[in-house]
Amino acid sequence: MTPSSLITTVVFAPLVGAIIAGLFGRRIGNVASEAITTGLLLLAAVFSWMIFAQWTWGGLEPFTLEFLPFINIGDFQSNWSIRLDGLSAVMLVVVTSVSSLVHVYSWGYMSEDDSKPRFFAYLSLFTFAMLALVTAADFMQLFFGWEGVGLASYLLIGFWFKKPTANAAAIKAFVVNRVGDFGFALGIMTVYWMFGSIQFAEIFPRVSEFANTGWWFAGSWWHAVDLACALLFVGAMGKSAQFFLHTWLPDAMEGPTPVSALIHAATMVTAGVYMVCLLSPMFEYAPYAKQVVTLVGAVTALFAATVGLAQNDIKRVIAYSTCSQLGYMFFAAGVGAYQAAMFHLFTHAFFKALLFLGAGSVIHGMHHEQDMRKMGGLWKHLPITYGVMTIGTLAITGFGIPGLDLGFAGFYSKDTIIEAAFAAGQEMGGVAYFAFVVSVFAAGLTAFYSWRLAFMTFHGTPKWGHDGHEHEADDHASSAQIETHSEPLPDHDHGHDHKPHESPWSMLVPIMLLAVGALAAGYFFVDHFVGEEWKEFWRGAIFNGADNHVLEHAHHSPTWVKWAPLAVSAIGFAGAYYVYILREGMGAAIAARKGPLWTFLYNKWFFDELYEATFVRAAKFLGDLFWKGGDQKIIDGFGPDGVSAVSYAVGRAAGRAQTGYVYHYAFVMLLGVAGLLTYALVQWA
Repeated sequence: MTPSSLITTVVFAPLVGAIIAGLFGRRIGNVASEAITTGLLLLAAVFSWMIFAQWTWGGLEPFTLEFLPFINIGDFQSNWSIRLDGLSAVMLVVVTSVSSLVHVYSWGYMSEDDSKPRFFAYLSLFTFAMLALVTAADFMQLFFGWEGVGLASYLLIGFWFKKPTANAAAIKAFVVNRVGDFGFALGIMTVYWMFGSIQFAEIFPRVSEFANTGWWFAGSWWHAVDLACALLFVGAMGKSAQFFLHTWLPDAMEGPTPVSALIHAATMVTAGVYMVCLLSPMFEYAPYAKQVVTLVGAVTALFAATVGLAQNDIKRVIAYSTCSQLGYMFFAAGVGAYQAAMFHLFTHAFFKALLFLGAGSVIHGMHHEQDMRKMGGLWKHLPITYGVMTIGTLAITGFGIPGLDLGFAGFYSKDTIIEAAFAAGQEMGGVAYFAFVVSVFAAGLTAFYSWRLAFMTFHGTPKWGHDGHEHEADDHASSAQIETHSEPLPDHDHGHDHKPHESPWSMLVPIMLLAVGALAAGYFFVDHFVGEEWKEFWRGAIFNGADNHVLEHAHHSPTWVKWAPLAVSAIGFAGAYYVYILREGMGAAIAARKGPLWTFLYNKWFFDELYEATFVRAAKFLGDLFWKGGDQKIIDGFGPDGVSAVSYAVGRAAGRAQTGYVYHYAFVMLLGVAGLLTYALVQWA
């Protein structure tokens, strides 16, 4: 097959599966719906790897396929297209690989759910929207995919719509992303205002022509490229859950665990990082916007890492880990190391999907318990899950030996980002050095909360024997789910033996395959992404300005910079081992004291409370003001309750004269005649 037919099949196969399962799922049944959607995703994944292999080793050149016009109004031209270059080749592999494994995993995880066709249709729709996004050749199709994954994520997060918390989480994700998307839309408008086009192929070569374009506003000169990039980055902040627009991400855990893996590992949350790297020709001419990206990314990495220290829900710990790792990717792009950002996106997809699906295996084996305080000692009962999650933990903590350049996937990508931040400090100054310091500190925190999760879940004294799963009635189970955000309990779980057990092979095989990626993806692809072959690999898909030598300088960082991540990770591991193994119960004692620092971190820096007190209550106040004051008192007061009320009263009064009795009408006629005669006599006199 030709590359064009391969990539066309990759993009549209998930859409075909979504249509079949979504429209005909009830007729063809659960098994057929699962088989069709999963088979098409596996086919897309195989073809994606074939395209990636041809791109990496076969000398495949970039190309764009145009299918049909989308919106053509005057100079505004947009077509349905598929673009293949280094960025899209990487994203095709990431999206289809994780999505196909999530489909296979869901066969076991969702086996007791009675809405499997709907679930698999949503998964495939999500994947199609993401593939449309990463292969877009202009901003309009990019926006289509951008909103498509937002819609699909809303449907997936709220999949269990009978849970009030799931509905609230879905609405929260949708609303917060709309805030970011407003900035994204303004950024697209700014780009069109500058270039008169939204086609990437027309915009990127001309960015240097508009490097000094702008206007005076409020006494300040606004650099147009900087403004456009900053506005576009606001969209990325929402989609990739960066600081200030991050609050939807932990609540997204209300969806089924396969959804968490799909959203957090390979699809929606990485869309913002991909977009910034795709727009590198613009960001290279937007120095202030790059500083904003660097600062926001560094603060997000620090914030999420600190919050992850105090969470007890196993999925929420991994969710904040995702938020922190996305911060790494963003500040890597902000300092100009776009290749390192994409490399971390690539490796992160494997070990983060592994951790999420591994957590789902734990939840399944623990009969849908998610609170790590009710686990412990599970390594004997879930040996395969324990083994692969240990690999994932080593990958996310970036374990590796700098001198030997040998380690797990995260070692190659995250260490490159840290070194790039240090190297960029010589050019960007304070912001890049701040990102470097934060990245090293956050690496230590990452090691602590990651090993905390491993130790609380798999080691120590078992805490699941008595109070972890004694749900004697559906009402008790439901209340426990609402309080702990756990997933719905299948009916067959009630009243049975709740001893932990290993997951079925349909769930274990995907996480074992992901473990291979978490173990080896960095080693095999480091040279292509950020090493000696990076220019040949990317082939212009990522643009570096003439003064951008960050990636080259990163490889010549001082020895202490190269060893710093391993040192802080070792400290984080030792701290977690001391608190949760050697002094088991120490962590619970610290939490029981509810000190100010623990309370601050446990409550996620009080962002939800702050937004509730400002935006939510303010919006409710304005709504009540316009509803009760404006609508009811003013509009209804002068309208339905005013003029119409007077008309109604007059009508009722006039209606009383219409009695229907003949003698009443005769009497009125006599009064009329008498009045007429009286008038005549007066006039004649």
